[in-house]
Amino acid sequence: MLPFETSSIYDQLPRFVFKMPRVVADQKAKFESDELFRRLSRESEVRYTGYRDRPQEDRQIRFQNGCREGQTEIAFTTTGTNLQLVFSPCTNGYSEGCDFEKEHGKVHIKSSFIMNGVCVRWRGWIDVERLDGVGCLEYDEERAQVEDAVLREQIDRYNQRLRDFEEKQRAYRAQQERHAEAEVEARKKVSGLSPDRTSSASN
Repeated sequence: MLPFETSSIYDQLPRFVFKMPRVVADQKAKFESDELFRRLSRESEVRYTGYRDRPQEDRQIRFQNGCREGQTEIAFTTTGTNLQLVFSPCTNGYSEGCDFEKEHGKVHIKSSFIMNGVCVRWRGWIDVERLDGVGCLEYDEERAQVEDAVLREQIDRYNQRLRDFEEKQRAYRAQQERHAEAEVEARKKVSGLSPDRTSSASN
């Protein structure tokens, strides 16, 4: 059984957790220098990877239905990198992220997401019969600015809470030192009353 302990300043402080940032500090530099991003930023062959155990005709239908619902799964064949693409649902053959009308027999797709701490956009097309096509990753400058602002705000909040925590620690230590000094003074006063003085006082 643990011994009883009085609560300390650490028990009284509000607990806070630094959430893992969604993006890195310099997204553009990472996108331009990272080997994986360099490979994926070049247009290369991609394939639809959903329902691989189903017949080709069934996969074609499921692929087109998925696109109309606003999601699909693709892989870069050169690197084996798999991506889950999410975009605006497609109505009447067109949406901002999915276009069946641009080119006959193909669907053109754009999907923005965060990959390895960098805001990127996948852009490409897939043949609706062969279920393969061409695509690449682009740096998403606009979304990166939004996420950078969120990151700075998150870091500022964390630093402020850290400063508050350190200030409370200093106040607690100062309070403990004052208590210790007061106890020392009290002991000095008690020890200053010698037995001779107390006996003479009684006489």
